[in-house]
Amino acid sequence: MSQIALPLAWPAEEDERDFCVGEANAAVARHLTHWSLWPVMTSVLTGPRKSGRSLIGRIFAAKTGGMLIDDAETRDEEDIFHAWNRAQTGHRPLLVIADAPPPVWQIGLPDLRSRLAASPHVAITEPDDALAAAILEKLLGLRGLAASPDLVRWLVQHVERSYVGIHRAVDAIDEAALSRRARLTLPLARRALATIGVIDDS
Repeated sequence: MSQIALPLAWPAEEDERDFCVGEANAAVARHLTHWSLWPVMTSVLTGPRKSGRSLIGRIFAAKTGGMLIDDAETRDEEDIFHAWNRAQTGHRPLLVIADAPPPVWQIGLPDLRSRLAASPHVAITEPDDALAAAILEKLLGLRGLAASPDLVRWLVQHVERSYVGIHRAVDAIDEAALSRRARLTLPLARRALATIGVIDDS
């Protein structure tokens, strides 16, 4: 499987080196690379839970010396407003991570609403086959479970096509392998997915 090259010079922490980049998040990575070209020094990043949006945000802030506001819907709007203004005056990029952009994200403070409406928005989408395979292989490897290419392909065709679904499937497979003290095989993976209702193994 070919992956799009990661365009940032990521810090050396292991989980960041292993960040999987594919069609679903390549545009986001490119956008963050070229932050100096943003029309304002703030961007809004959205994406599904477990999509790596927080990780890529932390990497971005560490690499650029910029600011990060994660789970922005839960934060004080005045604080975000002042952070937006500081980003412009200090020419330090601010990345705001939320589940959805305005107006789906309903912002009560008019000045913040107008400023975020003028800020670029980039989104991570659900994974395609190639990215799903890369994430499955990575997550299983982190659990010490070696998955053959055939098994990864089988999993891609059977797990729920979402980041949350992929993590849930890996958790189930890991639990099955630990409880049986067994290596990862197709029958084990099939039983694990059946236990969480992903497939019918009757």
